[in-house]
Amino acid sequence: LRLEFTQMLVICCLNLYFYRNEQMKRIEIFIENIILASRWLLVVFYLGLAIALAIYAFSFAGKLVDFVSKVMILNETDTILKMLSLIDAALVASLVVMVIISGYENFVSRFDQADEVHWLGTIDAGSLKIKVASTIVAISSIHLLQIFLNLTQYSNDQLMWFTIIHLAFVFSALFLAYIDKLMVKDKGDKKSHEPSL
Repeated sequence: LRLEFTQMLVICCLNLYFYRNEQMKRIEIFIENIILASRWLLVVFYLGLAIALAIYAFSFAGKLVDFVSKVMILNETDTILKMLSLIDAALVASLVVMVIISGYENFVSRFDQADEVHWLGTIDAGSLKIKVASTIVAISSIHLLQIFLNLTQYSNDQLMWFTIIHLAFVFSALFLAYIDKLMVKDKGDKKSHEPSL
């Protein structure tokens, strides 16, 4: 009788243990599903960026119309400045598109049209940082060139600070590229040391 009671007690304890484990597993899966579903909140940000890009396109169109209407009366320096302004706008727009597409592809969901656009899926989070940093350096370079074409409007202190800020962007981009290179090399070393099955 005592043996039967002990066996029943052990069975009850095991059932309780497995039941608790099953309940905890259900709670864990529920929490993981919520966390995974939260990535869809990023869509709001990407749609917002797309709307901002459309508004910026109107701004670009205004700059283009202004440039076309004055092209015959502008001198060479002003023409270059207007064109640099258009290039600057195109770079900013490209940066926004890059962030929208790469961010969606990396953090939300794969595109169904990936076969139609050859570079979809090739930009991961690390290379996106480098591309963003290099685009910022290009935009900063254009701004600095615009400033140097209008030297008379700026003091020496302003020119010095503009140059320092530009160099900070350059060094940041180089530093990010160096870190990414180290990470890629480290991944390659780990793969080469893995035993083949």
